[in-house]
Amino acid sequence: MATDRPGNGGRDSRPRDGNSAPVLVLRLSQVDGSMLPLVGGKAANLGELIAAGLPVPDGFCLTTAAYREAASTVLDGVLAELGRLQAALQPSDPGRSAQLTMLAGRAREAIRALPVPPRAAAAVEQAYAALGGNTPVAVRSSATAEDLPSASFAGQQDTYLNVVGSTAVLDAVRNCWASLWTDRAVAYRAALGIAPDQVALAVVVQRLVDAEAAGVMFTANPLTGRRSEAVIDAAPGLGEAVVSGAVNPDHFVVDTEKARVIERKTGDKRVMVRPLPGGGTEVLEMPGRADSSSLTDEQAVGLAALGLQAERHFGSPQDTEWAIDTGGALWLTQSRPITTLYPVPQSRSAGAGTRLYMCFSLAQGLTRPLTPMGLASLRLIASSVAKAAGFPVPDPRHGPPPYAEAAQRIYVDLTTPVRSSVGRRILPGSSTSWRPGPPWWSGRFSTTRSFR
Repeated sequence: MATDRPGNGGRDSRPRDGNSAPVLVLRLSQVDGSMLPLVGGKAANLGELIAAGLPVPDGFCLTTAAYREAASTVLDGVLAELGRLQAALQPSDPGRSAQLTMLAGRAREAIRALPVPPRAAAAVEQAYAALGGNTPVAVRSSATAEDLPSASFAGQQDTYLNVVGSTAVLDAVRNCWASLWTDRAVAYRAALGIAPDQVALAVVVQRLVDAEAAGVMFTANPLTGRRSEAVIDAAPGLGEAVVSGAVNPDHFVVDTEKARVIERKTGDKRVMVRPLPGGGTEVLEMPGRADSSSLTDEQAVGLAALGLQAERHFGSPQDTEWAIDTGGALWLTQSRPITTLYPVPQSRSAGAGTRLYMCFSLAQGLTRPLTPMGLASLRLIASSVAKAAGFPVPDPRHGPPPYAEAAQRIYVDLTTPVRSSVGRRILPGSSTSWRPGPPWWSGRFSTTRSFR
């Protein structure tokens, strides 16, 4: 195992041992976001959380080099066949799904029949022993096309909880490798045009948090799009009950600017997932839990604060998983970008604080996204109009400073004129109290936070 955290300063992002062979195991504290091809999305994000000083359970990552070494002898023919099928068939072609499913099944069985290569097995056993005896761990898949801003793949590869003993860890590793080829994951990659030979899988092995409560947290509200609200779903025991949808969890909304809970709903929490002595988990029926809460308000606010730290580190809202152990310590066990939020417009004139944008596209009756050529043309037109009106435009190709784009739609930053009494008189339908004006204007504003 390497002993120091590899940097980014022009060095090879694939650490190697003294014999120039790719390193098979890295501690999570050695991993960073530049190492995605080697450690996959989940491990890369965990390494970044550790670098940001956030609480992450100790563990290590078996790199994609181990997967490639194990799979190269059995998968080449299947991958070539999958690649030809993806290239030849359109999504609407009959029989495409059945053929993908058949080839995915062949890939899974081939992986499950493989032993873990001796060098990789020895590296895993050594790293696992360094965690201390028969430590209960979580074994998680970390694919190279996973937990990315453009594709999350959430839940499409396997995770194994409360794995105890090196033999069980190696079995879980092999099963994680096979889960790269689940029917769902293969179909999703095909829909995104990701070639079969472009993906590989690393495996994260972490100390299992003996969770009093666990769940998921979005650092922005995925329903309303509000960036100042964290949304937390919680249930007693391990987080698998919440992630899998097996339980109706407690629901909290936290105002991250004022650090207070502004909404709470208690779920029935009829089941709880708990670790078994010696390994594995059990699902316990827990009737009568609807009147009790999994979290205190203080814990919910504390989790939201951790989520906000993660968001600031990554520079975008995050979808996280968390746990609170029996001693009350808060842990983050996963973080990935939220891929479903409507993007926030950003003009070059934007300053600090709340901004007000008008959707110019919608004001013109354009409900569909504009093409890149259309946007480029409108940026030049807007720049010409601004110049004719005497306003400076540093680069006409980017549009005038108040111009902004989001989701291929045009927005205008109205913050400056709205803050001016003269501007409020000029803007249609505005007044000193600033209300939406006539029907054609109403509903075409969105207030957003500035993240600068």
